[in-house]
Formats: sequence, structure tokens, C-alpha cells
Amino acid sequence: MSNKALLVIDMLNDFIREGAPLHVPGSQRIIAPIAKQIDRARHERVPVLYLCDSHEPDDPELRVWPKHAMKGTPGGEVIAELAPSPTDVIIPKKYYSAFFKTDLEPRLRTLRVSRIFLTGVCTEICVLYTAVDAIMRGIRVEVPDGCTAGLTRQGHEFALKQIRDVLQPQGG
Repeated sequence: MSNKALLVIDMLNDFIREGAPLHVPGSQRIIAPIAKQIDRARHERVPVLYLCDSHEPDDPELRVWPKHAMKGTPGGEVIAELAPSPTDVIIPKKYYSAFFKTDLEPRLRTLRVSRIFLTGVCTEICVLYTAVDAIMRGIRVEVPDGCTAGLTRQGHEFALKQIRDVLQPQGG
């Protein structure tokens, strides 16, 4: 078993599809690179975990952001191009960090994962806060080139710089 895992964060219809409630500009460009990462991970028997917003009508996040990724709706489903396989793990989340109030940490511990590869949206929100929480737990973080998109170019670049230069300088 590998000590690595691939995390696919919020690649959901409500973030990726044009006109969606929280459409992320440039998110279409990251679909193919993420698909390659998923194919490689499956080939190498690296666990693939999908971290997916799954909101209830009274979730606090919906006071900040428009209604999105509602539990049980098409908008909250992973886009068809990156559909999970039966061996992949889907973990619903309600907050920015994929670690907060989810079973991600015990799953990674069970798999003996010490290094995660983060892909998905939004770079400056869910990807960044997941990276912060992973690093605080002693898990190395890598963000493959071209596999994340942010709400703004500045936010995207800031988050990648934080992960690379501040959170784990000297290459993590």
C-alpha cells in the first residue's frame, strides 16, 4: 500500500458548470489534468478520495455564500468527467477544510498516508484550508501543476505561494 493519497476537492456541478451558483472561473481547464492524476493514482493503487461540499439548508456557510452543493441535489454531485469509481472514497464536508468534522483524518491514518496530493477548487478556500490542516497534522502536501482553480487569479496564486513558501518551505 502507498503512503500517498489523491484528494479531489469540490469538483462538483455547482462549482464547475457555467452558470452554476459558485462557478469557479478556469475550472474547466483543470478537469483533464485532474483526470490524469486520478488515472495515475488508480493505476498505482494510490487511494483517491473525493471531498465534497454537501450542505443542509441551515449550514452557516450559506450565510456567506450563495446556496450551493445542497445535499442530494445534482449541483452537489461530482462532475461526470471525474466520476468516482467504486473503489474511491467520497467524504461529504460542510466547511472549508476537508478535515473539519469529517472522517478524513482517521481514513488517512488507517491507510498510513503521510503525503497527499490536492486537486480541485477553490485554491484560496477549500484547497488552502485543507492544506493547512494536513500540514498541522504532519502530512506532507503537494499541489500538482494545473490541478486547482480559484475564484480569482490573485487568490489562486496567493494560496499556492502560501502552501509552497510559508506552510512547508524547502519543498515540504
